[in-house]
Amino acid sequence: MSLASESQARGSLLVLLSGGASSMLAVPADGLSLPDKMVTARALMNAGAAIAELNCVRKHLSGIKGGRLAAAAAGRTVTLAISDVHGPIADDPAVIGSGPTVGDPTTYADALEIVQQMGVRDSLPASVLAHLQRGVNESPKPRDARLRDSYYEVIGNRQLAMDGAARQASTLGYDVHVFSDATSGEAREAGDRFAAGALAARKGKRTCVIASGETTVRVRGSGRGGRNQEFALGALPALDDAARDSTIALASAGTDGIDGPTDAAGAVVDTTTAARAKRVGVRAQAALDDNGAYDFFAPLGDLILWGPTGTNVGDLHVLLAQG
Repeated sequence: MSLASESQARGSLLVLLSGGASSMLAVPADGLSLPDKMVTARALMNAGAAIAELNCVRKHLSGIKGGRLAAAAAGRTVTLAISDVHGPIADDPAVIGSGPTVGDPTTYADALEIVQQMGVRDSLPASVLAHLQRGVNESPKPRDARLRDSYYEVIGNRQLAMDGAARQASTLGYDVHVFSDATSGEAREAGDRFAAGALAARKGKRTCVIASGETTVRVRGSGRGGRNQEFALGALPALDDAARDSTIALASAGTDGIDGPTDAAGAVVDTTTAARAKRVGVRAQAALDDNGAYDFFAPLGDLILWGPTGTNVGDLHVLLAQG
């Protein structure tokens, strides 16, 4: 915020923005603390809130999000963004990083409605509820005069990741099919849908099916895991039912290399996973019931362990079929 204020006399403010900024670029609004915001974000994520819903609430608990950074600059602002936002509006500048340099079309009333709809009202700190109910100092809106000289460009997104994956698969001799719609919804259900759709899309001897997006997880148990691991585990029944004369593998991974509160980026399942799991004594349904996909995949050696990649354009899903 100090740099933004100083930029008024220095020409312009350059902002390099990527997924994860909503968590990392944190300035609690007056009267709120960082723990207040953390408790609120965790409650919404555990309830399965989509990114646009989560970021709407974040913007109304912040002193920097929702256009407030650009408003502090009150001059020329240039934002170059890497997007992990896939819906309801793809690459929406107001949602990427909770839109610190663009006008915010949402309101305090919208944030309160999300809290109510997600059923987390009783889980939030009293200071957060009071702040949202007061609705003081609304975020700058799209036509705010302070934002009139703000330039914004998305320079990387999930489509870029899918294009790269498709090029590599073609180089390796696969017939490539890309699902253009973003994956969304409950991770385990999205995994099952992707697997079924990808298997139906197979053509020729070697097929690669690619999709991307961002799912959610409704936390039911106390196990370790993340949305990509649950996505892969949710896809297992479809692969287990696939023709035995085919070799099929499915991977789901976060492009940031981090899946939930684990060191994995995601996981791989194939037509041998169920049999191998039985031999080592882990059960897929029990893992799903406890949100424990990590502990299902770890003894199988099927976790994807990349480490942080330093970027984030959402999650990538790939199915390879041969035979």
